[in-house]
Formats: sequence, C-alpha cells, structure tokens
Amino acid sequence: MKKKVLLFVALFVVLLTASAGNGRPQFGERPRLVVGIVVDQMRWDYLSRYYDKFGSDGFRRLIDKGYSFDNCLINYLPTVTSIGHTSAYTGTSPAFHGICGNNFYLDGRHTYCCGDSTVVPVGSDNKKAGCMSPINLLSTTIGDQLRLHTDFRSKVIGISYKDRAAILPAGHSANAAYWLDTKNRQFITSSYYMDELPQWAKDFNAELIKDKDFKKVGKDVGLYPLTGRITTDMAIAAIDGEQLGQGEETDMLCVSYSQTDVIGHKWSTRGSHTDEAYLELDKDLARLFAALDSKVGRDNYLVFLTADHGAAHNQQFMQDHKLSGGKWLSQQLKKDLEEYIAQKLGNSSDVVLGIVDYRFYLDHEGIIRQGLDIQRVKDVVIDFLRHSPHIAFVVDYEKAATSAVPAFLRERILCGYNFHRSGDVIVVLEPGFYEVGPWSSPVGTTHGEWNPYDAHIPLLFYGWKVPHGSCPSEVHITDIAPTVCSLIHVQQPNATIGGALEFK
Repeated sequence: MKKKVLLFVALFVVLLTASAGNGRPQFGERPRLVVGIVVDQMRWDYLSRYYDKFGSDGFRRLIDKGYSFDNCLINYLPTVTSIGHTSAYTGTSPAFHGICGNNFYLDGRHTYCCGDSTVVPVGSDNKKAGCMSPINLLSTTIGDQLRLHTDFRSKVIGISYKDRAAILPAGHSANAAYWLDTKNRQFITSSYYMDELPQWAKDFNAELIKDKDFKKVGKDVGLYPLTGRITTDMAIAAIDGEQLGQGEETDMLCVSYSQTDVIGHKWSTRGSHTDEAYLELDKDLARLFAALDSKVGRDNYLVFLTADHGAAHNQQFMQDHKLSGGKWLSQQLKKDLEEYIAQKLGNSSDVVLGIVDYRFYLDHEGIIRQGLDIQRVKDVVIDFLRHSPHIAFVVDYEKAATSAVPAFLRERILCGYNFHRSGDVIVVLEPGFYEVGPWSSPVGTTHGEWNPYDAHIPLLFYGWKVPHGSCPSEVHITDIAPTVCSLIHVQQPNATIGGALEFK
C-alpha cells in the first residue's frame, strides 16, 4: 500500500510539472522572441470568409492551433490606422498615448503623427519619406517595457510599408524601425535610430532595387499583394541580420502589413483584389512562420495578430442590395458651415481649421482675434451639424461626459479625446455612412466609426505557452499589450488602461 501511495504521489508530481510546463508561464520563463503582427484594415469576419481558402500554415495555423478572442472591439473614436497600431502596443487610447490620428492639429498646428523635423532620413535622401520618429507618442509600448526590463539588452525592431505602422508599434527605445520609401524603392529609417543602415539592410535593399515586379508597379506598390511579400522578406532579413530570438534575452519584432488597407480604400471589402490580397498574405504569413520555426524554434516564440481597424462595405454596394449606407461629404459641409457661422456671428474670416476623422478643429486664436467667444462658436457649429443629414450624434468634447449619447459611445468618445490634439466637436454618423475623401475611390471604402464593421477586429495568439481555444466575450484592443506583458512577466506600458486576458 505504501508503495502504491508513493507511486501515486510521484505520478501526481510528474503530471503537475508537465501541466505547469505547458500552461501559464512561470516567473523567469520567457519566449526567445515576441512577434506582433497588425494587418491594416482587416475586418474580423475575414477570418471566416476566407477560412476554407487559406492554407494550413498561415492564418489557419493561428486559428487551428492558437487562441482566438472572437469579440475584440476598438474602444475609442475615431478608428484609424495610427491610433490602432499605437493602442495595440501601448494598451491605452489617444486620451493617454496622444496619437489622435494619422494627422491632427496639435494646439492649432497641423501635425503628421510621426513627422519630426529634427531628424533626417537614413538610407535615402527623401526628406518627405524619412523625417520620421515617435516624437508625438506620449506613452511607452510593449517593446519599451521589454527593453527597460532587460536593461536594454533586448532588441526591438519595427517593419512595415507605412512609416507610422513601423514606428509607433516599436516605440521610443526601439533599436530600429524600417519603412518603405516607394520613390527610391528602398527600406529606410531615420537618424532618430541610427546614422547608417546596418549591412544586412543595405544588402537587402541592393537586391530589392533589382526586383522586376517592384520596378514594374513603381510607387503604386501599396496597391499590390507584392507589398506583403516585400515586407515579409524584410522581416526575415531582420531576424537573420539582428539574430532576433537567438540571444540570451527576449527580443521583439513588430510587423505590420499595410497593402490590405491601400487595396481596401481602392476596391473595398469585396471582389478579386481584396480576395487576392488576403490569400497572398496567408502565404506570406506561412513563410514568416516557417522562418521562425527554423531560426528560433517552433516552441520558442509568441505571436499575436490583430488589426488597427476594420472597414465599411462600399456605400454604393450597400445601396444596390437595399442596405443602409451613403456618403458624407465633409469638405462641402465645411464650406456650408463657414457660411452659416458668418451669417450667425458676423465673423470676417473662417474659424474652422479643418475636419479630420469626423472631428471639427476650431481656430481658437483666430476666433479670439475677431472678438468672438469660443463656446458661442462651438454652439453655432453644433446647431448647424444637428440639422445636417446622416449625423446621429454631435458632441462638444468638453461636455462629452454629460452628453445625451449612449454610455458605451460616450466612453469611446472620451477615450479618444486628447485636449491638445483632438479638436472641439466630434460627429457620429448613421450606420453605413462614411466620409468620402481623396483616400478612397468611388468603388472603395474607408473607416473611422464605432460600428462593428470598423471596430470589430481579429485577435489571435499562437506559440509559446498559448493553448488552443477561443473566447466569445467582449475584449478590447487595449487589452493586447497588458496580456503580452503578463505572459512575459514585464511591467505594462506606463499608460495602460486595458487588462490581461485569460486563455480559458
């Protein structure tokens, strides 16, 4: 009997140890490499739409062998590219991380989210493409926290077609961020990170400039799935060149695929172009995972995949099928609004700096110069907008907390509001309506609103210590960073508002 008891105890200890090894990581355990992947403009339902057409080693490896949070929502407004990339890696919203759009007005000054006049391009003479840094990012990222935790021995690299999609995920202390200068057909960086490209990047660029397919499409490369192939090749080159995941400390690679956004703006959510983009991206992911298996080891890396936002169906497509949808012409609206304000208040010059992502920026200095009261101007703007078609809600940001809008929407508006960068008034459109501008074609689409088509995004985890399964509960894009930090046992980014998710 005593031998049986001892045997039982021994077996129990073995099973417990095995369970601990395959379950939640213990303190001191970390993967060799964390890989963050953001697919620009990827709706959540694309996972099921293309599931049967995907191969076994791309998206389906993540779905079939990883863990899916099936109801991940963006919990702020507006839902645009730079904000999504930043929020996923900081665990917070524009109210705290300060990236309020691809473009915004900072205390009345038009600002590009990554524009930095204090730096110069590296790897190119193209100042328009290369004078970039995370200068406007106010909070830390996963990579920043990982670097802090390891006394900056960990390497963090960001790679994308778009500068903002490489820079903002990688964070302040990243070793490098690389993005594509389409004019010179080269991956470049800026002097914020280094004075000269590393040799492996120079070698990669030397081969890239010979690429016949790239040469053929020229500066319009973003409209082709080719961009995904080039981005993947660069990511694999960085793994080799920097020996990512092959040192003593955990490293991080942030990869963003942006061609899906460019293609969506051009051709919308349906049709052969979008189909091709996702099926080719599936192959690119399979190549990336195969490289990681070979160079880092299948059980030694942790992957998460998400999107920065989704997209509405094309408004004409919706109308053709008797569904709600339509255009919102902001530039014509601005002209009519200025005339209405002048009629009401007698001002001699325009008082609206611009309309960006459904937000109205007022010229505070100009309003004061004309002897007008800012709140009075806002009230006139709101009165005009409330009588404009296809606007569901109009909110004065400074009065948002007490505004007569549903609580969930009020919270999203407040999470997206930064006093210095978000403007004065935000509008919420009726379902299916979106702003039509130069970035989307008549047969294309855009994004920016709270609705599920824009705000419901994929969230998949795979690899090191991740079980297979799924969760239908509502989670948020701001939960990604604290979840990764919890898994690898480093402190959350310094403005995190999300919570660590459990794999049940």
